Amino acid sequence: MRLPSWLAQHLAALRALLVLTVLLGLAYPLALVAVGRIPGLDGRADGSLVTVDGRTVGSSLIGQSFTDADGDPVPRYFQSRPSAAGYDPTATAASNLGPESVVDTLAADPAGSTPSLLTQVCARSKAVGELDGVDGRRPYCTPDGVGAVLAVFRADGLTGRITRVVSVNQVAPATPFVPTWQGVPVEAARPGHDYVAEGGVVTPVRGDAPAEPAVPADAVTASGSGLDPHISPAYAEIQVARVARERAADPAAVRRLVREHTAGRTLGFLGEPAVNVLDLNLALDREFPPR
Repeated sequence: MRLPSWLAQHLAALRALLVLTVLLGLAYPLALVAVGRIPGLDGRADGSLVTVDGRTVGSSLIGQSFTDADGDPVPRYFQSRPSAAGYDPTATAASNLGPESVVDTLAADPAGSTPSLLTQVCARSKAVGELDGVDGRRPYCTPDGVGAVLAVFRADGLTGRITRVVSVNQVAPATPFVPTWQGVPVEAARPGHDYVAEGGVVTPVRGDAPAEPAVPADAVTASGSGLDPHISPAYAEIQVARVARERAADPAAVRRLVREHTAGRTLGFLGEPAVNVLDLNLALDREFPPR
C-alpha cells in the first residue's frame, strides 16, 4: 500500500530527526567526553586546573589577582596585569575604552566618577612604580597619576586669544600640573562640568616623562578577555627585586625561576614570550616559602 505523499514526507523527516539526534545529540558528545578522558588530555578537558596538596588553587589558563583583603598587592608575589573583569571567568570583558578616552567624568561623589583610559593607565603606572621602586612616570600623565589634559578656551572657538584653561582631570582643590598655559593661569576642574561641551579644546600635555617608560604596557593595560594568565618578561623583571627582598631570597635565584616559567613564541614566531604568573608564584612558594 502506497502511503500518501504528505505522510511519507513526515516519516522521512522523523527518521532524519531520530538519526541526527542519536549521532549529534548522543554519539558525538559522548565521543568528545571519551577523548577528553584520554591520559594526557584529561587535565586540559577539566580546565587545566592547578592543585597544591590536593587543593585546587586556580587554572593555568585563567589569571588571578594576588592581593589582600583590601585589594592591595601582596608584596611577596608577582602581580598579574590589570583586568577589567576582575579575573571573573563568568564576566569576561574588556573596558571598551580606546586611545581617545582621555577626559574623566567627574562627579561630586568620587565613587561616581568614571576615569578615562588615560587616567587608568597613569594611576596604574604610578602605583606600580611606587610598589616596585621604579620610575612610574609616563607621557601625558600628571605627577599625581591622572591624565595630563587641558581644556583650552579661546575667544573665538578654535581661534583667538586664550581666555581660560582647565586641567580637566584634576579636581579642585588639587594643584594643576602646570600653573599656566601660554600665559593664562590653569584652574582645576569642578565636578559636574563637561568642559568639552562648554567649548574647551582637549589638549593633552606630554610632560617630561621618558619616551620609553620603565613600567611596561602590560602592567597598566588590561587584556581583551580580562583573564590573561601571563605577563611580559619585562614586567616580571621589574618585580624581581621586590619579591626577592620580601622572601629574603637571592635575586638571581628569583630570575632563574622567572626564566623557567617563561614560554617562548608559539611555533617560534607567533606572539611574544610570556610568564605564567600563577605557576611562577607557586614555584616561589615551594622554593622560598613565606615566613
